[in-house]
Amino acid sequence: MARAGLTAQRVTLAAADLADTAGLDHVTITAVARGFGVKDASLYSHVRSLQDLRHRIALLAAGELVDEIGAAVAGRSGRDALIAFADAYRAYALAHPGRYAATQLQLPPELLTADPVAFRRTYELTYGMLRGYGLSEPDLTDAVRVLRSTFHGFVSLEATGGFGHPRDVAQSWRRAVEALHVLLEHWPAMPPAGPAREDTPAP
Repeated sequence: MARAGLTAQRVTLAAADLADTAGLDHVTITAVARGFGVKDASLYSHVRSLQDLRHRIALLAAGELVDEIGAAVAGRSGRDALIAFADAYRAYALAHPGRYAATQLQLPPELLTADPVAFRRTYELTYGMLRGYGLSEPDLTDAVRVLRSTFHGFVSLEATGGFGHPRDVAQSWRRAVEALHVLLEHWPAMPPAGPAREDTPAP
């Protein structure tokens, strides 16, 4: 490929594809440059560093994932929305393991501020779906963390062959999502504050 054909977007897409096939840890400037048939220096005209490239993969993947989820949940609510959300999340994570791994990177605040669209849409979709269960803060944030922990933990174990029991994994996924629906419909009330300890200073 001619060097003039390189752009930041094409470099990022190539790196994301490499992450999916070889693993995010195997994405290097040299490996991506080799795929284009150019020297490493050619890529530095489009990305600042390997860290910058991986952050670009994370932003690309976040946008793709929220697009998939958004299309899946459109026009749905409650249990149907939860199932559609969960299935779209799992399908993307399994189909694009390297991209998905990049979405778990801790991005610097300035990058989130400069390009917040995908992450804002993710928050809006997730919180909007959970508000359909009648939740408000701080229960909303607690519920988001429960969902994220469940989804991420499950797909990460599934992707690495972590489920050794012969029970069909897809059936376990479906039961897990149904269990989340029951939990969200019967979200526990905040426990009352306990009595102040004697050594706790008065407010």
